[in-house]
Amino acid sequence: MVDPSYWVPITLNSGFQYNISVVKRVAVIGASRDKGKFGNKAVRAFCDRGYVVVPINPDQTSVEGLKCYPSVLAVPGPIDLATIYVPAKVGQRVIREIAEKNIGEVWLNPGADDPDLVESAEVLGLRVIKQCSIIRIGGNPSMY
Repeated sequence: MVDPSYWVPITLNSGFQYNISVVKRVAVIGASRDKGKFGNKAVRAFCDRGYVVVPINPDQTSVEGLKCYPSVLAVPGPIDLATIYVPAKVGQRVIREIAEKNIGEVWLNPGADDPDLVESAEVLGLRVIKQCSIIRIGGNPSMY
């Protein structure tokens, strides 16, 4: 689980304020080479904001010049946060791997936020955030 001391307030230009965890390493699950896909936009958005990005996709060897791993379990070292860009059916397998890797926080993006997947994640003790992660970190998908 992400240590609560890492939470800091973020204020958007609109004046809306929320707390976001200050993480160092994020796994983008469903990372893609296709710049039109959200799995690619997320890789670029997190990189632009200073995160260490670990693309996850069993069908790719690299995304945006970063080494791509087949699963979070294949990544050496800890991961602070996972953001999911895969269908809920794939997400059920992935969510168990996230729990096994001890990634305490998972963001379920639109299309991956199936109620059964949310329930599975919560049962496994994961902190679930249902929101577009690009927007959550202060970006806009149309920027990418």
